[in-house]
Amino acid sequence: MSLIDGKWKVSLLWELDRRPRRFGELRRLVPGVSEKVLAAQLREMETDGLVHREAYDEVPPRVEYSLTPLGHDLNTALEPLAEFGRLLLPHPVASA
Repeated sequence: MSLIDGKWKVSLLWELDRRPRRFGELRRLVPGVSEKVLAAQLREMETDGLVHREAYDEVPPRVEYSLTPLGHDLNTALEPLAEFGRLLLPHPVASA
């Protein structure tokens, strides 16, 4: 569970599952995440072996983030949870 703690990690995993993304692209695709938090969450995911960071030696510099095989496996494991969430969407959740 510690691999996906944090408000934005699952959303980032979904976006990176489609294809490699640049930092600014991820910021636009995940509305509400700040630059500081996005950078921190990507660093944590890289440390955990879920995300690969590729820095290209170009001018201007270009950095892309992609999922590692472990990141893809985690997305596969999360798919049933996402399906469960989709089933609940049309139904209001009772307050506790």
